[in-house]
Amino acid sequence: MSVYLGIDIGTSGTKTLAMREDGAILATANFTYPLASPRPGWSEQNPEDWWTASVQGVRAVLKAGRIKPGEVRGIGLSGQMHGSVFLDRQHQVIRPALLWNDQRTAAECAEIEQRAGGRKKLIGLVANPALTGFTAPKILWLRNHEPRNYQQVAKILLPKDFVRFRLTGEFATEVSDASGTLLLDVARRRWSQPLLSKLEIDPALLPLMHESEDITGVLSERVSAELGLPAGIPVVGGGGDQAASAIGNGIVKKGVVSATMGTSGVVFAHSEEMQVDPAGRVHTFCHAVRGAWHVMGCVLSAGGSLQWYRNHLAGQEVEQARKQKLDPYQLLTEEAASAPVGSEGLFFLPYLTGERTPHADPHARGCWIGLSLRHGRAHLIRSVMEGATYAMRDTLEIIHEMNIPVQQARLSGGGARSEFWRQMQADIYGKKVVTINAEEGPAYGVALLAAAGTGAYKNVVEACQKTIRVVTETSPNKSAQKIYNRLYPHYGKLYHSLKGNFQEIAKAVEDLY
Repeated sequence: MSVYLGIDIGTSGTKTLAMREDGAILATANFTYPLASPRPGWSEQNPEDWWTASVQGVRAVLKAGRIKPGEVRGIGLSGQMHGSVFLDRQHQVIRPALLWNDQRTAAECAEIEQRAGGRKKLIGLVANPALTGFTAPKILWLRNHEPRNYQQVAKILLPKDFVRFRLTGEFATEVSDASGTLLLDVARRRWSQPLLSKLEIDPALLPLMHESEDITGVLSERVSAELGLPAGIPVVGGGGDQAASAIGNGIVKKGVVSATMGTSGVVFAHSEEMQVDPAGRVHTFCHAVRGAWHVMGCVLSAGGSLQWYRNHLAGQEVEQARKQKLDPYQLLTEEAASAPVGSEGLFFLPYLTGERTPHADPHARGCWIGLSLRHGRAHLIRSVMEGATYAMRDTLEIIHEMNIPVQQARLSGGGARSEFWRQMQADIYGKKVVTINAEEGPAYGVALLAAAGTGAYKNVVEACQKTIRVVTETSPNKSAQKIYNRLYPHYGKLYHSLKGNFQEIAKAVEDLY
């Protein structure tokens, strides 16, 4: 039996998956770790926690799947994008990693645009504008605010590539994850020497570039015993979590998009050519499919908004779920379903950690608008779910403007497990939505990349065609779709009405520190 491992270094935990060559999942494991927020808008993690969780995950799936170590033929890596791991000359972590949802770098984004010669020229160089979540602004922030730490930096790695280094001893990355650093020439699939020069960043700080199926190194003798695996197992490039999730959903051809409603929400469209939104509202990145690209929009707090509600406002439902041995989200969605479509004019803006698509505003904040005496808990919950889904539709609208065809949306993440939320997504998107036989997202995608990269399949497109199939379909409810189409433009206007207030509040809060 040939087995392939997929390791996904997420924000809340690391998921490890063991997959048989035919695509069957043999075992999964998830190990969590904390996230630190030293100041409002800051988000950091200890990279050593990722490594510990990866080791635990590998050992757990080998045991749970009764897999002989010698049966493992390849390893694929995925992870949260944009995070920055700074290593010194002894290859030790200098400081906690700044994560994708860290919003401290607004000034550095402005500096990057100025050094590049303006927003338009920057998009011409790297296909994207400067956003606070990206890696390049984090590098400049370290240089501007922690110069002693910056002077020690010998290598800068993305989260999954730090784990790769610990597995193989190699400093390597691949094009899909590197696209989110803002330092990649996305058209040519290599580091942008002109931008690196303008930003005065030494190219030697960056890892070697590969395609996602490429073998980037092999498991070293030094860590093989720690993982319970033989040395020499190939480790392929893998992918950033969104490209890897798209592979796991079979988004490897035109006309099919993925809509992932996890902590963040992502709408992802495959493209055979590089297509760029001139306004920079969506990202254009290299896909984990060799020679292809993708267009992607990101909602920073999609499912995360419902998670926030559960954690802070749903004590009653959480306690009831504990007594009934149910998932609290089941009770929350049942309560939401009792409120009418559109929540009787109650809107929720899901900007709890700022927003990326389409506003690129780190100062945006979450809020309910339209509260009246008619509204109760059911309306509050439903409006949170509707607000997150409206935010996902923002990206779909831009994709339509770019003339990228969309016949079907494949759902994944927590929003795909709920029949109620699947129907809401179909109604708000105005598209048939489907789920597939694999629900494991990025970990499954990079296991497929490991299989393709080590010769089990001709390429990852063939791997997807032979392993992935649709299992549920949900069509829009025409009456609900009509209501949402009437309400969606009002949702869209609210951010623009409040943008100035968000800026003023952010300044007032900053002055308190």
